Amino acid sequence: MSLYVRLTLSFVMLFVLPLSVLAEEVRVGAGAAPVENILKPIKTPFEKATGLTLGIFASGPKTAFLDLERGTVDAAAAGLSYEDWLALLKKEGVTIPDAKAYQSVVIGKDKVIVLTHASNPVKTLSKDQLKSIFTGKVTNWKDVGGNDAAILIVWGKLTQGTNSMFIKNILDGVEPTKEVLETGTAADVKNAVETNAEAIGIGPQSLAGPTLNVPATPELARPITLLTKGAPKASVQKLLHFVSGDGAAFIKK
Repeated sequence: MSLYVRLTLSFVMLFVLPLSVLAEEVRVGAGAAPVENILKPIKTPFEKATGLTLGIFASGPKTAFLDLERGTVDAAAAGLSYEDWLALLKKEGVTIPDAKAYQSVVIGKDKVIVLTHASNPVKTLSKDQLKSIFTGKVTNWKDVGGNDAAILIVWGKLTQGTNSMFIKNILDGVEPTKEVLETGTAADVKNAVETNAEAIGIGPQSLAGPTLNVPATPELARPITLLTKGAPKASVQKLLHFVSGDGAAFIKK
């Protein structure tokens, strides 16, 4: 390596690398809906427009809230209203000393959809059919107009906002069967359904695509809420401004 090249590389390491290392990061812990519908789609354009780094931590509403409380993230986001978020936390045994210490803002909307394998012939599922499937009363696709095959329910551990809305509105508060294939994030649910012909799962509407069948089901809409402890810091304000402004073109609707 020539002396000129070595000197050039030294210059780059000395002056350019520290700038990237010191770039400010906005850290957001989030559930499936905000991650898949908003945060992932805007990450690159947001970073390019602001010079900030967007750290996305797909952890589910409970962990995101606890991380916000600990101060390890700057904001938390979930596919729930603030009231439903608080109810979920209470159900999970999380103590919230002062709910008024947090500020919430709705940053988008989402629909919970049902996912089945692309080859599944079932095109419509009623609320009663979904409730029967997810509570374990119906275990074969032939009972809802499909093939003679056992139903495989895929359930995401980290999609608590999606799960709680589905349980509340479709299962009428009844807990789902324990006989499920347990996965992690919404992306994990999608991958499991794509690779199992008899699978069924739920997730944010952004998961819909040609590799899956999305049967017609009762509509289940929900807000996407971002939460901060106290007033949002300047970097979070920039994120909110981008989401409601130039970033809106990238958000999945």
